[in-house]
Amino acid sequence: MKIIREEIVPNQGSSFKVLLTPGLNDTFLWHFHPEYEIVYVEGTSGTRHVGDHTSVYEGSDLVFIGPNIPHLNFDYGVRTECEQVIIQMKENFLGRDFLDIPELSSVKVLFEKSHYGLSFSGETKQMVGEMLKQLPGLDHFEQLMSLLNILKLLAYTDHVHILNAEPAGNKPLQKEQHRMDSIYKYVETHFDQSPDVNFIAEQVNLTTAAFCRFFRKNTRMTFTDFVNQYRINQAKNYLLQDKTVSETCFAVGFESLSYFNKLFKKIVGENPSEFKKRYIQ
Repeated sequence: MKIIREEIVPNQGSSFKVLLTPGLNDTFLWHFHPEYEIVYVEGTSGTRHVGDHTSVYEGSDLVFIGPNIPHLNFDYGVRTECEQVIIQMKENFLGRDFLDIPELSSVKVLFEKSHYGLSFSGETKQMVGEMLKQLPGLDHFEQLMSLLNILKLLAYTDHVHILNAEPAGNKPLQKEQHRMDSIYKYVETHFDQSPDVNFIAEQVNLTTAAFCRFFRKNTRMTFTDFVNQYRINQAKNYLLQDKTVSETCFAVGFESLSYFNKLFKKIVGENPSEFKKRYIQ
């Protein structure tokens, strides 16, 4: 699978594009585009893969992605209802020199930092998320005013994390992402059957040692850690469907209930029973 260059056309009567819940959870869309992109996804947990950075987000995610950074659609593999708002804009969407005016000096820095990929947390994620959810219902002028306020909040917050150590745009990652596509799909279909690192290494034409180095380089975690993260995410979905802790444990491929409880608490911060009780209530 080749990396896809996505063609983006602004909404009619607008200088940028607003996209609401595109529903691509069954599509491995490893893509890039010259536009800047703000993504907010709410109501699920999934994989955040931006440039060379891979991690798991919990419950919701807010990111700002610079131009030509390869990234995976944030709803890939999600099997629960979720809401997603995406804003896509060219650097000059308000005119060639608009970022050079004094009032937008901090926003200009934000745009520059976005070339590394940015994720936001805490109150910033909550506030901006609510503003983004309201955006599709506004007229074009109000959308523009709201977007400027959103950029201001993102520019001044301390609740921001840089995802890549170097600017991540326009990298020749086609071969690597073909492998990552195969790995994701293998984990998705075998997470409950003890995925075999030796088998998947052979499938992507690497020795086991080379595969482990490749996977850690691209995801910053071991294959085992990635599988466990995926299993725990699936476990949360089962718990929210009112499955018992025991049913959930074995459904996602763990053979030991005590180990499942221990790992769940390590990753989520609370044990499965506490998680289920809190969210069901």
